[in-house]
Amino acid sequence: MAPALALAVGRHGRLVYAATRGRLTYEADAPPVTDSTLFDLASLTKVLATTPLAMQFEEVGLLDLDAPLERWLPELRDPSKRLLTPRLLLTHRAGFEAFAPLYRTLRGRAAYLAEIDRRPLVYPPGTRTLYSDWSFVLLGFVLERIGGAPLDDLFARRIAAPLGLRDTRFHPPAAWRSRIAPTEIDAARGGLIWGEVHDPNAWALGGVAGHAGLFGSLRDLVILAQTFLQHGRFGDATLVRPETLARWTAPQFPDASRALGWDTPAGESSAGRFFGPRSFGHTGFTGTSLWIDPQKDLFIVLLTNRVHPTSANAAHTALRRAVADAVQRAVRDAPLIDWEALRQAR
Repeated sequence: MAPALALAVGRHGRLVYAATRGRLTYEADAPPVTDSTLFDLASLTKVLATTPLAMQFEEVGLLDLDAPLERWLPELRDPSKRLLTPRLLLTHRAGFEAFAPLYRTLRGRAAYLAEIDRRPLVYPPGTRTLYSDWSFVLLGFVLERIGGAPLDDLFARRIAAPLGLRDTRFHPPAAWRSRIAPTEIDAARGGLIWGEVHDPNAWALGGVAGHAGLFGSLRDLVILAQTFLQHGRFGDATLVRPETLARWTAPQFPDASRALGWDTPAGESSAGRFFGPRSFGHTGFTGTSLWIDPQKDLFIVLLTNRVHPTSANAAHTALRRAVADAVQRAVRDAPLIDWEALRQAR
């Protein structure tokens, strides 16, 4: 499934299970995985960096979820894009296509902003949900304008430093390469991608983007997961207020699983059968996932580099569900409810 795997389970404020398996690659002499191995977190960037920063800016009145994007991105020319809102971006209801390989010809923020502005929307905003990285690319640009600094600086100052994170950052230093799990072998990028972001559009944006680019270790993601499980607090640090987190992690529409930035279990979820309706989390294309169950005071962090040596590998999908179900079945002091069956029955 992947050469490298790291797993942590927390409950009632304690780390109750942690395991690392394998090596950074399938080579017999590759370094073994540890709790300080860095994984490319891919779309976990959306909920560990971009969304918490947006929460913080909303709390202090700098981000109005229902204000038009033209307030922060006056370069937008398409009237339909100028009137989009952060709320539509956060819930993936802005009308954007799912994906386009802009990285083949474009580099940098100005070029991406102009091209996203130029490309037509594929459905009327607010009428459906379609997961699209463009929403979080634009949201990252908005946060940089509000914060007056690049996204990686905002994350380092406003999230990593207060929580005491040691490994989680954009652009890990070259000196850390020996403990970074490589991702795909991509001939177009010169071979093995190792220590650089895997996502090609994030790479074309310089490795720092609202949708991808963050690297992190198991030991750091345990802190982040516990922070969200503890209503936005960890130690002496308050990342966001409890009422903010509760509102942002609640499903926003009856026809979709999306919360504000976060996802919630729906259908055959990567959270398995037993994570309840107030659970929230997200996954990353490289094989990473985080799920939090406030009702059971429980979190699961699962990190892999399943895209090594190729992304044509979907074995991680079944693994995520199996791990989530095994953890939920191990809880003995709370009822085991098959929420997936109830969702499907509706």
